[in-house]
Amino acid sequence: MSNSPQPRLLIAASGTGGHVFPAVAIAEQLTDYHIEWLGVPDRMEVKLVKYPLHTVNVAGFQGKPGLGTIKTIWRLLISIQTVRKLLKRGKFQGVFTTGGYISAPAIIAAKSLGIPVVLHESNALPGKVTRFFAPWCSVVALGFEVAAKSLKAKTIFTGTPVRSQFLTNPGPLEGLDIPDGVPLVVMVGGSQGAVALSQIVRQAAPKWFEQGIWLVHQTGESDPNANSLSHPQYRSVPFYSHMAALFSRADLVISRSGAGTLTELAMTHTPSILVPYPYAAEDHQAHNAKEFVNVGAAKMFRQAQLLPETLEKTVLDLLGTQPDSIARKEGMRSAAKSLAVPDSAQQVANLLRDLIN
Repeated sequence: MSNSPQPRLLIAASGTGGHVFPAVAIAEQLTDYHIEWLGVPDRMEVKLVKYPLHTVNVAGFQGKPGLGTIKTIWRLLISIQTVRKLLKRGKFQGVFTTGGYISAPAIIAAKSLGIPVVLHESNALPGKVTRFFAPWCSVVALGFEVAAKSLKAKTIFTGTPVRSQFLTNPGPLEGLDIPDGVPLVVMVGGSQGAVALSQIVRQAAPKWFEQGIWLVHQTGESDPNANSLSHPQYRSVPFYSHMAALFSRADLVISRSGAGTLTELAMTHTPSILVPYPYAAEDHQAHNAKEFVNVGAAKMFRQAQLLPETLEKTVLDLLGTQPDSIARKEGMRSAAKSLAVPDSAQQVANLLRDLIN
């Protein structure tokens, strides 16, 4: 048995599930590594991450330059120094980050110390931080191949890692009492919420119920109308933890188009109607959705132009029992499957092993 110490890796991932879940999936692959985490106070990683957690009070640049910009820069400078001390004290041999503003101090500090960095970018259009700092990284792993066009860096397509529940048999759908064999539509809003989209779904739902369709609606916790619809074929929940089972059971998912949700839809081969979050930075959710539309895995609508009548008809057409409707839906399933990369987490973990070892 080897007595050599475990390689030491710092993971910088914070904020949304799209940043944190892929990082957790990769950490789970590196069971022979000593892993610690860099995050931000009061974000989801504080409750979710089971590794030793360090936090820095860093934020993104918002709005026009002003006093707030000076404060943000000052926080960044302090954060860089904090991370430098952490990396030196902990004798870390590598840094992994999933982008976002937490990655800035992590990348700068690692670069200044000659420590290799792997960055994973899950979106089709990389964010500003990724575009700026990609050249500073040893390699950038991509969730969408098209993202390479926006980066001046060494890149490799790996897909986006998913939670472990999407890599095993999801088992039966629990706690929702959905009969076997009935057509099922699932509506999810993503971490940004989808109050406006939820309202459109509720307006379209009565016609679906008439055709025997069931609807599971994940509303989030900020929807003031969450309890406004009641029907025997309707299930409303703020959140549902067994998403792999839910997406696998669904005949169709209506969703925002964050990279994490799209990766999960690909893994479960589920057809989707995508309505990009209209206020996403640089409209990046629309770029994600277009990649699914281009291969035939999804249909996309802009929220501002989406009428309840349009959504109502689109769902009925896709879930119809006519041969052309069945063929269309099966084609979407095959297209979604073609986008899945089941070993994504292993690929990124191997990149880290190669660099650190």
